[in-house]
Amino acid sequence: MNNINLIVLGIIILFFSSCKKETETPKVIYEGSKKAVIKTVKADSSNIEIADLPIQFNGTKFLIHPIGDYSIFDGKSKYSYGSSNSESGSFRISNNNEYEITGYLSNLKFQEIGTDSIKTLTDKAILIQTATYLKTVFDKTKQQIIVYTLSDMDTNRDSKLDTNDIKTLYLSTISGEKFTKISTDFQELIDWKMIEASNILYFRTMEDTNKNGQFDKDDVINYNFINLNNKDWKVENYKPV
Repeated sequence: MNNINLIVLGIIILFFSSCKKETETPKVIYEGSKKAVIKTVKADSSNIEIADLPIQFNGTKFLIHPIGDYSIFDGKSKYSYGSSNSESGSFRISNNNEYEITGYLSNLKFQEIGTDSIKTLTDKAILIQTATYLKTVFDKTKQQIIVYTLSDMDTNRDSKLDTNDIKTLYLSTISGEKFTKISTDFQELIDWKMIEASNILYFRTMEDTNKNGQFDKDDVINYNFINLNNKDWKVENYKPV
């Protein structure tokens, strides 16, 4: 067998090995009643909690302090943003634009401008990936609402929260109060969309109906919406298909 054939064979073996590994790593590991999942995540002693400089969404009176971990390993930080670097990584843990914060954040803290008091969003273990301020909703209803995509349970039971756990959808007010989960436990958030003309937030989740720990074509997609003209944030289902 020549060298080219050996290389091709090696690539094929690596490909199927990686596919097998992905198949054997479910996003949810069930136990007992198939509902019990580890929710407590132990703090990593190698992590150092830091905060980015505060962010203010245009037209609001609150400062938002992104909180995350400066994690050192192999001479590099786990998550790096921007150019505020040391030899071992970056001290910047988030990015933001006019109405959105992105990153891998363990919390957010809120401070009303002109005051010294800082309020923590939650005392639960979470990993926030996006926090989006719904400016168009405020323009019409005067409600100031933030939409979050985050992980809040160690669904794959590896004793840490990361992007391999189920992603969920939350809402809060601009002050961080009324922090509310609006997607259902153990359902993977697919996406969400704000319809500005009606002030309705639509979102889709996938339910692991066959309980194999994966989210695939054999599972059920749930379609949901919340009418943000109302203040009770009631989730309703709809069936487009």
